Amino acid sequence: MRHARRTALALALAGASLAAAAATPPPADFHPELRAIAQAVSPAELKDTLTALVGFGTRHTLSETASNSRGIGAARRWVKARFEAISKDCGGCLEIVTPAQVVTGPRIPVPTRVEDVVAILRGTSDPQRVIVITGHLDSRVTDIMNATSDAPGADDDGSGTAAVIEAARVLSKYRFPATLVFGVDSGEEQGLYGGRILAQYAVAQGWRVEADLNNDIVGGIVGEDGVIDNTSIRLFSQGLKSTLTPRQLRALNYTGGEVDSPSRNLARFIGTLAPRYVDNLHVRLIYRTDRYGRGGDQVEFLDAGFPAVRFTERSENYTHEHQDVRRVGGVRYGDVLSGVDFPYLAKVTALNAVAMAALAHAPAPPAGVALRGAVTVDTTVHWKPVPGAVGYYVWRRETTAPQWQYRRWVAAGAAARSRDGALSFTLEKVNIDDWFFGVSSVSADGYASPVVFPGPNGDFARQVPAAAR
Repeated sequence: MRHARRTALALALAGASLAAAAATPPPADFHPELRAIAQAVSPAELKDTLTALVGFGTRHTLSETASNSRGIGAARRWVKARFEAISKDCGGCLEIVTPAQVVTGPRIPVPTRVEDVVAILRGTSDPQRVIVITGHLDSRVTDIMNATSDAPGADDDGSGTAAVIEAARVLSKYRFPATLVFGVDSGEEQGLYGGRILAQYAVAQGWRVEADLNNDIVGGIVGEDGVIDNTSIRLFSQGLKSTLTPRQLRALNYTGGEVDSPSRNLARFIGTLAPRYVDNLHVRLIYRTDRYGRGGDQVEFLDAGFPAVRFTERSENYTHEHQDVRRVGGVRYGDVLSGVDFPYLAKVTALNAVAMAALAHAPAPPAGVALRGAVTVDTTVHWKPVPGAVGYYVWRRETTAPQWQYRRWVAAGAAARSRDGALSFTLEKVNIDDWFFGVSSVSADGYASPVVFPGPNGDFARQVPAAAR
């Protein structure tokens, strides 16, 4: 009898504890620090950086490397020195590395050293979880093999390089649980070599790259079509992971989720930050890996299995891209400094910096997200617990909806736990057939990860368990 009473009391206490956990409200999700980061981005700093980069004449991958005033070598050394100066201002917080390879290819006819310049702000508690921002340093003119003519490369991609350096300057004033990596790549115009070198470096370092934010052509507001747009940025994201196996693709074709890769949900995540923290900037989500028939360094991260997106201005002007500097019939050709709008570039840079900070503060995205609920009226969502998460949002949206629509807060103590330690939550009277589902993890101070869609295509891990392949 005494044992029975003790058992009943234990069950009652457990039930009370579960009820209390279920009643725990989610933490506040507005973060003044992110607003401060956005406001710290300086148009003047961006202009100074871009003026220096344009001043090297050409930054073609095959250009001069010995000169201190012209060519890709001088530009790389200047970027390295700029990172070193930023690091000095933060007490040596940045580690600067220069991963490189000697390569040849269709656009590199003789063996050439292609070198990236990378600054690393190590995470305080989860340093192997990594958020990357990239822009490419090299430039070109009409003839892709012309390494001697002036190729200012102001917008393509001096603007992206300036954004990377300015993000490093601003974010170096803070510390984050995860690691931030600021990558200035070379060799993009000759075949995405710099992106490949950095992605391979990430693999070799054992980094768990949660995001690559690639910025390429992000400073212009006057399009060739005559449209002037200084209030929107295009954000390209791939719908299917590049590393999916044929078996995974067959399953995905049956159950749906072709628009829910980590990259796609990363883009959705970034899209929610702009209206909250960056004034007068709208994110246009583009459901493509890149512009039609074109590419950027984010593709190399995707091919390595990492989530990646590309930022590009709304109003591209093709008379400025990949052109000799000249005037023909009153039309100015060439990628010169006057084609960049620095207040606009500052807004794009601010969004990148805010996204990096938000991702680095949040817990890791949940792994092992799965669903149960066939031939029932309820849906049960399963996932593995995430270190540092005090709770989770269980999301759903209609299968034709582009954005996540509804969320349920589940405190960590309110989720059911299976024998293997996995967590689960049941959405009662929500039919599994009619909705897409996902889970995001939430920290004690309210930072949430991107949403994770169930299955291999949604998992943020570079490699999923063999059983899921």
